[in-house]
This record gives sequence, C-alpha cells and structure tokens, in this order.
Amino acid sequence: MRPWCLSEVTLKQVREMGVPEVAVLPIGACEPHGLHLPYGTDTYEAMAVAERACALAYERGAKVMLLPPIPYGVDANLLSFPMTIHVQQATLNQIVRDIVFSLERHGVDKLVLLNGHGGNEFVGGLRDLYGQTKVWVFLVNWWQVGHDRWGEIFETVGDHAGEMETSVCLAVIPHLVRLEDADEGAVRPFRIDALEKGWAWTTRPWERLTKNSGHGDPRCATAEKGERYLRLVVERIADFLLELAKSPLDEWFPFQAP
Repeated sequence: MRPWCLSEVTLKQVREMGVPEVAVLPIGACEPHGLHLPYGTDTYEAMAVAERACALAYERGAKVMLLPPIPYGVDANLLSFPMTIHVQQATLNQIVRDIVFSLERHGVDKLVLLNGHGGNEFVGGLRDLYGQTKVWVFLVNWWQVGHDRWGEIFETVGDHAGEMETSVCLAVIPHLVRLEDADEGAVRPFRIDALEKGWAWTTRPWERLTKNSGHGDPRCATAEKGERYLRLVVERIADFLLELAKSPLDEWFPFQAP
C-alpha cells in the first residue's frame, strides 16, 4: 500500500486522505543513453527519486501525492539517433498548465516538478504561469540536488550516461543496464573558447558532440555509488517536501514574513 501514489490508490482512498498538501510530478524523456542504458533512463530515475522522497516525506507527516510521470521531453538535438522522441517545450508547458489547473480545481495549491532531463527548460513557462493560478509551482532538477557532494562520491560524474547516471541506474534498474556494452563516452570540445568556458551557449547536436550519445565515462560506475547519491538526494528532497507541505500560503509565501 502506497497511499501517496495516485496511480495506485482508489477513489475511496483519495477521499479518505483529503486534499494533498503537495503534489509531485516526475518528468523524464525518451532518448538514447550511450550503448548501455535504456531509452527510458530519465523517467526511471525521476520516478525512483520521486517514489523514495514521497515515501519518506509521507512517513514524516507530509500529505504528499505522487502523480503519474510525463515520459517525454525536449530532444530535438538527439533526433539523429534512432527512436528518440522529441516533444516541444511549448507542448510540455501546456501539459503542465493543464495539470496545474486540474490540481487547482481539486484544491491542491502546491506542485513540485521533479525534472529528470536536462533538455527540459520549464523556467520561462512557470514565470508565464505566475498570476494565472493559485497553485505555486516549484522546479527541482533531481541530479543537481547533491552537486556539492559529487566529488566525494564519483570520480568523473559525467553529463549524460556517465558515471553518476549509470551508478544511479545500477541502483534502481540494474536489470536494464548493460555495462559491458559501454564505451568511454568521449566528446568533442567546442572550437570556440567562450562556448568551451561556458559563458556563451548554443544547442549541442549530439551526433556531432558524441559517437554513441554518451557524455562521460561510465565504466567506474557502481550500484553502491548510486545508492549513496540517491540517499543524499532523497533525504534533501523529502525535507523540502515536508517543509513545503507545512508552510502556510500567506501573503508573504514563499518568503519570510517581515
């Protein structure tokens, strides 16, 4: 029994629980992750983090509700790889808006987007949404939650299907990881210095950046590293959900009152 998981509960249970204090919406993608991780990696990871965090927050007294995930993301720059599914950001923003207005209808006034894909950029859409709904929407990119501890846990971290992501997958979906097929995840550097240093930005066509869509060497990944990082991330997100659930929506929310 997971009373905090909407896809698993009944109408009777929903009525008994009452209005959730916080809803959590995991968002992933459908794209290749090197030669060794599945196309659904981002969704599997976001769901695993969301499930663990919601369970912990619920145990601590937060009335949370985990919503079914959105399994597609913005992937135009990976369409050169077969079976990548690309959804425009405007489409994702509209789906989020529709979910927000549904939640508002049911009295839910706090929503956390738990994003699992780096190509999804919700900030602009959420700014546009402000003032049009009573629902406060928060964005969490789960892999960034423990960035201050990356160096303690991982040797190289990686960007996409690298050591960190592969370690997390070994912890949550080991039966879908084919580490024996992994390559070194080598990438080509930018030829322009500002892009390489990061203060200028452009989209990265991944067929030019990488050979097999991986970015970072996954071959040092272990399930133990993945579990260690997940514990850190889940603890922090659960604390956030609990604090959010218990914070009143007064005139100064989400800031300290004067």
